[in-house]
Amino acid sequence: MRIDIMTLFPEAVSASLDISILGRAEKKGILDIRCVQIRDYTDNKQQQVDDYPYGGGWGCVMMAQPLKACLDDIMSTAQGRRSRVIYMSPQGRPFNQDEARRLLRDYDHLVLVCGHYEGIDERYIEECCDEEISLGDFVLTGGEIAAMAVTDAVCRMVPGVLSDEECYTGESHWDGLLEYPQYTRPETWEGRTVPAVLRGGNQKEIDRWRRKKMLERTMDKRPDLWEKFEPRGEDAALAAEIDGERHPRPRPFSFDCRRAVEEDIPALVELCEAAKAYLREHGVDQWQAGYPNRDSFAGDIARGEGWVFTESGNLAGYVSITHTPAANYREISEGAWLVDTENYVSIHRIMSAAPYRSSALSAEMMQLGEDLGWGWGCDSLRVDTHRDNGAMQRLAERMGYTRCGIIPIRGTAEDGTLRYAYEKPLIDIK
Repeated sequence: MRIDIMTLFPEAVSASLDISILGRAEKKGILDIRCVQIRDYTDNKQQQVDDYPYGGGWGCVMMAQPLKACLDDIMSTAQGRRSRVIYMSPQGRPFNQDEARRLLRDYDHLVLVCGHYEGIDERYIEECCDEEISLGDFVLTGGEIAAMAVTDAVCRMVPGVLSDEECYTGESHWDGLLEYPQYTRPETWEGRTVPAVLRGGNQKEIDRWRRKKMLERTMDKRPDLWEKFEPRGEDAALAAEIDGERHPRPRPFSFDCRRAVEEDIPALVELCEAAKAYLREHGVDQWQAGYPNRDSFAGDIARGEGWVFTESGNLAGYVSITHTPAANYREISEGAWLVDTENYVSIHRIMSAAPYRSSALSAEMMQLGEDLGWGWGCDSLRVDTHRDNGAMQRLAERMGYTRCGIIPIRGTAEDGTLRYAYEKPLIDIK
C-alpha cells in the first residue's frame, strides 16, 4: 500500500507516521508513506500557495495550480496502481471502519489532499479529486490530522503490519461493535479485580464473555451503532441473555390440569366469587345474578366436565368442557354457526385466580377444550361470552374463533340475557 499525503507540513506528518507500528512496516517495505510538500510546486519565487477569495471574505484560499502540479508529479510515479485521490474535508462522507476497509480493498494507492486556510479552489476539487472524506461534523485548522487518521486506520489492516489479523478484527467497529474491556497485571488494583473468567483459563468461556461485553458496550455507549447491528446466531442468544439480566421477568407459570373433584367445590366457589367481583369492577354485567354457583360446579363434576388448573399446588383456574350439545346454542340470531353439527365441544365458565389473570392460563384452558375436541373427533368448538367481556372476545379471536351471531341464555339465573357466540371448525368447511 502506497499513500501520498499532500501537505504544507510534511515534516510534522512524517514525524507522527514514521514511528511505532507503521514506521516498522515501512522499514520492512510493507508500506510506502510519502509526505509531499505542496509549496515545492508553486510557479513563483515566493512559493505562494494561497490567495484572496473571489467575492470577498475572511482568510485566503489555496490555489489550484500548485495542488495540480503536485498531484501530477505524484501520479507520474504511480502508474499501474489503483489510485484514489481524496480531499480531507468536513463536507465529505464520514469516515468509519467500513470506509477504511473499502479503501484497502479497492485501492493500493491513496493520495490524501490536506487543505488549509479557508479551503482550496473548488475547481481543483472538481477536476482532480475522486471523493471527499470527513472525520466528523467538526472543523480542523488543516487536513493533516484527518489524513494521518485515515492512513493509520487503513495501513494497520495491511497484511504484515500487525502480527496477526485478530489484532484488528476483534477491535471496536470491525463488525459494527465496540471492543470488549482489556485488563493486565496486577490482578487487583485499587480494589478492582480482573474478572474471574479471564483468570480461569477456559478460552471458550473467555471468548463468550468477550463477545457478550462487545454487545453490552455497544448497547450502552453507542446506541446508534446498536440500532444498525442485527444480532444473529450466538449474538442473538447473548443479546437475549443480556436483556433478561437487565429486565428480569417473572418465571413463566407452569400449570397442571386435572378433572375437578367434590373436594374442590369450596375453593371453586371462592374462585367464582372473586371472578364475579372482578367482572363487576370492570363494568361487565356477567355472572352477577347468582350464576355460576355451587350447584354449577357440582353438576360439572358429576358429569366429568369440570377441569381444575393448578400452579405449584395452588388453584389457578377452572373451566367446564362438555361434548353434550347445548340447548341454548340451537337458537342463534344475527348470523349462523359455521358448521351445521351437533358434534361439537363447548367451553364454559372460564375463570382464573387473581395472580394468573394476565398469564397464558386462559389460553391453556381454551387449548384443553381444543385438544379434547380433536380427541373426541368433534366437528367444531363453540364458546359464548358477554357483550362487555372484551378480554374473552379477544382471547377467542386470538385462538382462531369466529364470531357467528348472538344466542340467548335459558334456564339459569341469567335467563333471557344474550351472549356473543363464537365457533372454531375442526373440519374443513367450504
